Amino acid sequence: MIDVSGKEEVGREAIAKGCIKLKKETIERIKRGEVEKGNVIATTSVIAIEAAKLTHLLLPFCHPIKIDYVEPKISIENDDICVEVLVKTRERTGVEMEALTAVSIALLNIWDMVKRYEKDEKGQYPYTEISSIRVVEKVKKSAGLEETSYFFGL
Repeated sequence: MIDVSGKEEVGREAIAKGCIKLKKETIERIKRGEVEKGNVIATTSVIAIEAAKLTHLLLPFCHPIKIDYVEPKISIENDDICVEVLVKTRERTGVEMEALTAVSIALLNIWDMVKRYEKDEKGQYPYTEISSIRVVEKVKKSAGLEETSYFFGL
């Protein structure tokens, strides 16, 4: 870990995004609520929030920080389910790793929930692919955090 004790606490935000490519039939099953393991969208939202809060336990060089807000947004885009996560804090270090971890674990959760529908006759996953995990935006605010939501207008 690096020493951040000399840094000032400021408002910090990060948005990360990634997608998982699935079979059309699997996407339709998710839309109809016919996934045996449960509601994929609702479960994935909770998983994303929890993953952001647990980042420091998964990545040993990340500081344990106070997470003020996590907002996952899950959308279906053609053959992809995309997860975008906003994380906010008022800390000495940024939250991009928390946002990236939230997206990554959320996408792994989707794969886990639908894997039985994605396998081919040999038990392989020729269609399923997680891709494009990235930081979309990172913001440092010296005046504090705004009380707005990027995704839902809350």
